[in-house]
Amino acid sequence: MKLSQFKFNLPDSLVAHTPANTRDEARLMVLHRETGQIEHKIFKDVLDYFDDKDVMILNNTKVFPARMYGNKEKTGATIEVFLLRELNKELRLWDVLVDPARKIRVGNKLYFGDDDLLIAEVVDNTTSRGRTIRFLFDGTDEEFRRNVEILGETPLPKYIKRKATAEDKERYQTIFAKHEGAVAAPTAGLHFSRELMKRLELKGVEFAEVTLHVGLGTFRPVEVEDLTKHKMDSEQFIIEEKQANIVNRGIELKKRICAVGTTSMRAIESAVSANKTLKPANDWTSKFIFPPYDFSIANSMITNFHTPESTLLMMVCAFGGYEHVMNAYEVAVKEKYRFYSYGDAMLII
Repeated sequence: MKLSQFKFNLPDSLVAHTPANTRDEARLMVLHRETGQIEHKIFKDVLDYFDDKDVMILNNTKVFPARMYGNKEKTGATIEVFLLRELNKELRLWDVLVDPARKIRVGNKLYFGDDDLLIAEVVDNTTSRGRTIRFLFDGTDEEFRRNVEILGETPLPKYIKRKATAEDKERYQTIFAKHEGAVAAPTAGLHFSRELMKRLELKGVEFAEVTLHVGLGTFRPVEVEDLTKHKMDSEQFIIEEKQANIVNRGIELKKRICAVGTTSMRAIESAVSANKTLKPANDWTSKFIFPPYDFSIANSMITNFHTPESTLLMMVCAFGGYEHVMNAYEVAVKEKYRFYSYGDAMLII
């Protein structure tokens, strides 16, 4: 398939800049992938579509406060430093993006916080905006993390043109987030409230947790018309044996197996055994899923509404059927559903 086949007209007014008032009261479009039938619901109605021994696969990655602002030594110029990932815990080496990049060279020092709570030195150039930096900090890892927490901001996507607030710190994080390492939230999971999860549990729905640390590549545009030539960024994922067993039991019982979000789907599709079950893994994946694609584990999916020509939309089209999903998106625009990270949700069954 070609990139241009995933174009659609998305008015700016439909891109959500703030979350729904209550997590589980965002809107929910239900798409039946056999028939293309569409239902309009509220997210907590998801309860009506799941039953005893059905399995929901959640991504329990935790977003860390990745956006920091520092000052360059001597000039005092303000530099945005976006932490991508920790390369070496002992040496406190990090992969980062800097902006404006042209001012930042190897050997430069950056100072963070009014009383220079953290100081970092640039040790390598990796890409035009990418750098490797070393934090010069003698305290414990716990103290270091606390300082990053104090200085860092919630890394809202760039299209949200406002400062991150205290509310974002809570709402741009799923309630089941456990393992820190993501620079973007697994957004389909943002719609789950504690009450809704309790009610699903009471119905006998089982939860299997996987971890995929979402990287900035999730926002990277596709720049080639021929999709086979697009390269995805690698992301780390972990699936524990206990969690794989929950999923495999559901497959054996022919139950509904629901991937909550494109990141959960990407993780499980990167760990399929020869007999089409889920296997434990601790690895990196650069898997790019676009139509046509044969899914092995999940038979249903919860996802947000994605932007035109995004790899996320391509995966959803592969799962729900290209025509059905593109038609559903047309309906979503007409019905003024809210799009993207803080937007509304879709259940594909």
